Parts: sequence; structure tokens; C-alpha cells
Amino acid sequence: MASGKLEFRDMEVIEKKGRKILRYPNLSTVLMVENFLKEHRDMPMKISEIKRGLSKKVMHQTLIVILDYLQLSGKIIIGTKGVQWIYIGREHLEKMLKGSLEV
Repeated sequence: MASGKLEFRDMEVIEKKGRKILRYPNLSTVLMVENFLKEHRDMPMKISEIKRGLSKKVMHQTLIVILDYLQLSGKIIIGTKGVQWIYIGREHLEKMLKGSLEV
């Protein structure tokens, strides 16, 4: 990197629908978005509302990559009214099974 230009290795670049994503999101950023959506699970949120509500600024392209990941992993749904958290964690299952009869 003697020329002063920023260079990317192949593993840092992914292609999605014809556009290039230069960097994967940081894990702390993914967790921040995930926690924010969990806390606001009661109603769908527009992407602009999510960006305004996050504790740190996130680039639009980075947020889209995170939302794509969360949708593919079954944690959110992206619909016409916005993004909504749908994942039910293990603690809900444990509460549900706590008083049940084992067969």
C-alpha cells in the first residue's frame, strides 16, 4: 500500500444483486441493530426510523447488509410497512415448557 490508495482483498468484497459491498459490517454494529430491533418488536419500522433510533450512525449500505443477514437468518421480516423483529428466542420456549407435562 505504498501508493497511498486503499486496497481491498477479495474476501472483503461480496456481490449482491449486481452491486458491490466493500466491507462486511462489524459484529458490534450487527448486534447493535439486532438489539434495537428486538427492543422495538411491537410494530414495523421504516429503515429511516431505524437509522435515527440507533445509538451510533450506520451507513445506509451497511444497514442494508445487516438487514439482509437478519432476514436470511429468520430473525426479521421486511415487508411493505417496514422491518419487524419476528424471532422468538429460547427463553420464550423455556417459559412455555416450564409448566408442561413431559410424556
